[in-house]
Amino acid sequence: MADTRFDFDDEFGASGGMMGGMAARSARMAGLAGAATSVALVLGLAYWGYHLAVRDMTGIPIVRAMEGPMRTAPDDPGGVITSYRGLSVNAVAEDGGISAPADRLLLAPAPIGLTDGDETGSAVAMVADVSARSSSMPGLAIGAMPDDGAGDPAQAVSFEPADIGALADSLAGDAVPLSGDLDITLRSEPVVSMPQGMMAQSPRPRARPGAEMVMASAGSTAEITGDALASGTRLVQLGAFDSEDVARTEWDRLSGKFGELLTGKTRIVQAAQSGGRTFYRLRAMGFADEADSRRFCSALVAERAACIPVAVR
Repeated sequence: MADTRFDFDDEFGASGGMMGGMAARSARMAGLAGAATSVALVLGLAYWGYHLAVRDMTGIPIVRAMEGPMRTAPDDPGGVITSYRGLSVNAVAEDGGISAPADRLLLAPAPIGLTDGDETGSAVAMVADVSARSSSMPGLAIGAMPDDGAGDPAQAVSFEPADIGALADSLAGDAVPLSGDLDITLRSEPVVSMPQGMMAQSPRPRARPGAEMVMASAGSTAEITGDALASGTRLVQLGAFDSEDVARTEWDRLSGKFGELLTGKTRIVQAAQSGGRTFYRLRAMGFADEADSRRFCSALVAERAACIPVAVR
C-alpha cells in the first residue's frame, strides 16, 4: 500500500496543452480578421475619396426625361356644373372653333314706337300750365280732351264769350293804366350810419415791400473780418466769390429769402488765396455748437441753398 503512487500529469497534461493551442489559434485568426478588415476599410476610404475628388471632372451628367405626361386631368373633377355651361359663345373658348347654328332662334321683340297721339314734352307742359292757371281764374272752363289723343292741345281749353272780359280783368289785377305823361320824382335815400368799429369798405392790402425789407436787413447786419476769431469757433460757409461786393450782395439775397434764419447772425467776408488767386469766403457766425450749425445748414440745403458747417482752425 505504501508503494502505490497516483500520477495525474499524464492524463491532464495532454488535455491542457490541446486547449491552449486552440486558444492561440483562435486569437491568431481574430487578429488576422481584424487586420484584413482594417486594410479593407482603409482601401475603401481611399477609393471613395479619390472618386469623390475626380467625380466632377470625369463624370458625365445624364438627364433622362420622365415617362408620361407631367400633368393629367382627373377623370371626375367633381364640383357643380354652372348654369352658363353649353352656351354657343363658350364653344370658341372650349373647343377652339365656332359651334354649329342653333336649331331654334328667338328674336328680340321690336322696340315700342310712338303713336300719332303722342305729344312732345313741351306741349304736355303747356297743357299742364294752362290747366293750373284756369283753375284759379273765374269763368274759365276746361273742355274734355278727345279720347284718341289727337288734335291740338291748345284747343282743349274753351272760353265762353261772356267771360272774356272777366278773364282780362283777372289778368290785369291791380295794374295801373298808363297815362300820357309820367310823373317821375327822384327821392334821396337817408344815409345809413355804420356801427362803430365797422368799415364800410375794406381797404385793399398794399404790396409787400420786398426790396425795402432786404435793404433794412442788409443795413443792420454786423460784419467782421474773421481774422481774430478763436480756434474752434463754429461757422457756416455760404459760398466763395471773386470780390467782397459780390459776397455782400449774396448775403443780402439770402437775408431776403431766409430772414428769420439769418437773424442774429454775424456776417464774415474773409479773403483767402488758392493757386495764386484771391477769393472771398462768405461765412456766418453765431452758433452755439456744431449741432446748431448743422441744423442751420440743413434748413438752407432743403431750400436749395449752399451751406457747409466749418470750424475755425
